[in-house]
Amino acid sequence: MSIPGINPASPLKLQFPQSLAVYDDYAKAQKSVDFLADAGFPVEQLMIVGTNLKRIERVTGRLTWSKIAAGGLLSGLWFGIFIGLIFALFTTSDLWQVLLSTAFMGATFGLVWALIGYAFTRGQRDFSSVTQVVATQYEVLVENKHAAQAREVLAGLPGALPDPFA
Repeated sequence: MSIPGINPASPLKLQFPQSLAVYDDYAKAQKSVDFLADAGFPVEQLMIVGTNLKRIERVTGRLTWSKIAAGGLLSGLWFGIFIGLIFALFTTSDLWQVLLSTAFMGATFGLVWALIGYAFTRGQRDFSSVTQVVATQYEVLVENKHAAQAREVLAGLPGALPDPFA
């Protein structure tokens, strides 16, 4: 079994992996690996692989010109203050003068660029959202030379399914 994008010499690769178990959530996969670890199994011979990936996007609100402007202003303000603090380390000018001028410039640039960026979308994405990639299944893989021992130990896990390879 080859996993695309993983170098064969990578620590994220088993030489000859076999499927040990498939779970619907990560907590169950983690519990099985923890059970094997508690039983003294060499857990460095295991991998948990999330499969059947889904991208979930949760819409958090509607975007308006005022929200974009406020976000750009605040973002630029914080960046300006950060730059001002760095400048203050290397200048003999008054600290407050440096902070106020860089905060003002940052807020101005943040406001302008946020509004320009939003104008270029032409209303094609008038909402804010957060996204996450999640796996719908988690497969525990084991190096083939340890598969029989792992299945034997895992059969003792409370609530374990019968071994399909027995």
